[in-house]
Amino acid sequence: MTAIDQHVERAAGGYWATVRALSAGQKTAARSAPAYSRYINRRLGRLLAAAAIRAGLGPNAVTAISAAFTFAGIALLMLYPPSAVLGIGVAVCLAAGYAFDSADGQVARMRGGGSPAGEWLDHMVDAVKTSAMPLALAVGLYRFDAVDRWWLVVPLGAAMVSAVLFFGMILTEQLRRQADRVSVAEPGGRSWIRSVLVIPMDYGVLCLSFASYGLLPLFLTVYTLIFAATAGFLVLASVKWFRELSAAPLRSRPAGQHVMQGGRP
Repeated sequence: MTAIDQHVERAAGGYWATVRALSAGQKTAARSAPAYSRYINRRLGRLLAAAAIRAGLGPNAVTAISAAFTFAGIALLMLYPPSAVLGIGVAVCLAAGYAFDSADGQVARMRGGGSPAGEWLDHMVDAVKTSAMPLALAVGLYRFDAVDRWWLVVPLGAAMVSAVLFFGMILTEQLRRQADRVSVAEPGGRSWIRSVLVIPMDYGVLCLSFASYGLLPLFLTVYTLIFAATAGFLVLASVKWFRELSAAPLRSRPAGQHVMQGGRP
């Protein structure tokens, strides 16, 4: 039975049968996955993935829906002044986009695996939103003169830190694969403690923090703490990644392949 045949058979059992099939086929959570992403967002994504499968949507279509919600929330930050209604709307859009971002991978696995093009699309959307969100926040706060100008350093710094962290995580994982040192999930144990400790770096928590946008002093405090925690995590993670890769065995290059200055082939 092909993967598509299995997909059709599962979908024929009804929505909740599809949810159960998705749960059975769920990949193991990474040991460093933050609590909201691990215990809430993945479950929301599973429910959305089941609905998408029954509607006949493929993973790329789900990625497009995720992007639509995410970039709608980002646009709202630039177009309207801070308020309680705006904050809730932005939080809902961003959280929905994040849930659909989890759903696209689950749809792909249900259909027998994703494609390189689909993975590229998913990562490109993630790369854009990583920098676009803090930049949109800075633009909106500047446009409506909502904060002292010096505070804009925080979202501008967040854009840089988020972009570097995203690139660092992707690059490190690729280099681990080349060195046969792919990270694995922790089966139980104290992995939940790690998930709780890294909550300040949880993208889902960042999305929900905009619900306090109507109480600007509170939001600015929470956002600054998230930025500081993420910057600290980047520094510690960078040291760990460098040491880990320094200990990885070197692999010989194919004949005729050379490395130029700067590490470029």
